Parts: sequence; structure tokens; C-alpha cells
Amino acid sequence: MASMIGVVLGGGLSYLTQLTTQRQANRNEDKRQTKALAEARRAEQLDLLRQFIQISQRAERLAEDRDGSSEWVTAAKNVMDDLWACERVIHILFTPTLHEQARRYVKATNDVLWEEPADVSMWDYLEGPKTNFLDVARTELA
Repeated sequence: MASMIGVVLGGGLSYLTQLTTQRQANRNEDKRQTKALAEARRAEQLDLLRQFIQISQRAERLAEDRDGSSEWVTAAKNVMDDLWACERVIHILFTPTLHEQARRYVKATNDVLWEEPADVSMWDYLEGPKTNFLDVARTELA
């Protein structure tokens, strides 16, 4: 009888040990998956910000080189389509605060692309929205 109790106790303790070990392994795997997802999301966000900045730079260059030709108009429409599309993805992947700053920057870029702002240079017109966007982006990524 004593050996039977020992076997039952040993089996029970073994089962509890395995159960505890499996639960710990599951928690560790969940933590690893959460960390991997966070790293993937950050990489996606950085890529989007890089793309947004590159497209906005192309738009600024087009505004500076405005000549009104049909080629220029086509290029300007294309760059603004790309910039608006990026702005919408920022809406999905970032907070409303960053999205609002991105939207203001896109609107300002659109303004200088299609017409010169009155009483101020293109660069001065873009400086506030651009700096605000970059500052909020840096804060969100910190």
C-alpha cells in the first residue's frame, strides 16, 4: 500500500511539475511573440515614415521646379497621390496626434506645390508643419 501511495504521489508531483513547466514555457512564448510583433510594427512604422519623408521631399522639389508643363503637372499629381496615400496609412499605424501633424504637412505641401504662398517663401510656409510632424514622430518612436 505504501508503494502504491508513493507511485500516486510521485506521478501527481511529476504531473504538476510538467504542467507548471508547460505554463511557464507558454508564457515565455507569448512574451517572445509579443516582442516580435512590437519589433515588426516598429519596423513597419519606420519604413512608412521614411517613405513619407522621401515623398514629401520629392513634392517640395517639384514645387521648387514648378514650370507648369504637362510633364510637371503629371509628376505633381503623382507625388501628391503618393503623399496622400502615405498620410492615410499613418492614420492607421500611428496615433491621432501624429496623423494630424502629417495631414497638416501634406496640406501645406499641396498648397506650395500648386501655388506659391503669398508674403512668405515656400520654405518658411513648410517649416512649421514639417518640424511639428518630425517632432511628434520622434516622440512617438521614443
